[in-house]
Amino acid sequence: MSIFHPSRRALVQGITALIASALLAGCKQPPTGPGFLGNDISGSKVGGGLNMVDPQGQPRTLASFQGKITVFFFGFTQCPDVCPTALASLAETMALLGPDAAQVQVVMITVDPERDTGEILARYTTTFSPGFIGLTGSPEQLSATARSFKAYYAKVRTAQPGQYTMDHSSSFYVFDKNGQPRVLIRGDSPPQTIATDLRTLMQAG
Repeated sequence: MSIFHPSRRALVQGITALIASALLAGCKQPPTGPGFLGNDISGSKVGGGLNMVDPQGQPRTLASFQGKITVFFFGFTQCPDVCPTALASLAETMALLGPDAAQVQVVMITVDPERDTGEILARYTTTFSPGFIGLTGSPEQLSATARSFKAYYAKVRTAQPGQYTMDHSSSFYVFDKNGQPRVLIRGDSPPQTIATDLRTLMQAG
């Protein structure tokens, strides 16, 4: 049974909308840029502070993913519904892209590094697609990284003593092959919408 209460979902969606507004306010969009279905965030500095660790213990920054279109999102392995739905949607997106999926890297940044070790993240993300990876790190690394993305997360205590869940923003941050932020896509967008924006970015070079 999901423990992601409707009121909590509404809170996350509202914060996601505020994040999009903040990012768009700071963008200087190219006058003839591609027409995305999501929010064009070209020209923003979002994500520049990414500094986490992959399942093999190697540090990862934006530079680590240059050469591929990268889809980042924040989540955690014990997420009851939003995260598995997002990963399943991204897996379906990769299927829709066919051979072009080789140009895309999906990255889940955990908002729960206390429980999400590299090993746990690797098992979780690859359940949805062998090419998906997860990033973890120290609480300080997560805080700086999330702040860089203007991403929201918070620990929420549950009725069960000593247990907690996590609230977090659910958008997909899409970066081009040069490591530049280009489009912010709602986390509940259908795979067809995500695939369309990824293809638009591929065609834009």
